[in-house]
Amino acid sequence: MNAEPADQIRLLEVQALDSRIAQLDHKRKTLPEHAELERLGADHAQLRDLLVAAQTEESDTAREQTKAEQDVDQVRQRAVRDQQRLDSGALGAKDLENVQRELASLAKRQSDLEDVVLDVMERRETAQERAAELGGRVEAVQAETAAAEARKTEALAAIDAEGFTAAKEREVLASTVPDDLIKLYDKLRGQGGGVGAARLYQKRCEGCRLELNITELNEVRAAPANQVVRCENCRRILVRTADSGL
Repeated sequence: MNAEPADQIRLLEVQALDSRIAQLDHKRKTLPEHAELERLGADHAQLRDLLVAAQTEESDTAREQTKAEQDVDQVRQRAVRDQQRLDSGALGAKDLENVQRELASLAKRQSDLEDVVLDVMERRETAQERAAELGGRVEAVQAETAAAEARKTEALAAIDAEGFTAAKEREVLASTVPDDLIKLYDKLRGQGGGVGAARLYQKRCEGCRLELNITELNEVRAAPANQVVRCENCRRILVRTADSGL
């Protein structure tokens, strides 16, 4: 294939734009905000589960406390009625003894139930504090997530703007390169990891980074300036410049 040296040089400019576009695509996919948002999402899910558990415990202990307080109140009311009967002076000896014995039992029962109430209150207070702490942490993670999302959106917008400009420049520049040359370049670029043309610099192919041996150099030297030569190692289009070292 033949192509004017100027067209081959423009091919290097197309390659530079393609490399820049590929770098932007990679940058878009590997923004640190992607990993940060993934981590924050996992943290948020875990904290939400812990918060739900703490809120459930708080709700359960609230009901438990209400039940325990009702039990205390029932015992207290029974003790008040027994004391009123005792104070009335209308009880016989046997009933008096039974009421006194029941009052002692009720006093013990009330004391035990009040201990239960105190225990439940302590557990409820602990659950409330835990829920409040977790709620604050959830809000903090949500704020971090919103900030990371904003940074990601801003970064992606900048990348997309630069990518759009590079793509337009590439389109215009590629249109000035002969069709057969750009088709070959695109084919080789697909096969060569995004690089279809490389400069020959100081006897070295900048595509595969290997130095041409003497035989390869002599073949390139002998080739007419308008002949499209290929690197024997990576098979990419090899573009000759004043710095090729020929």
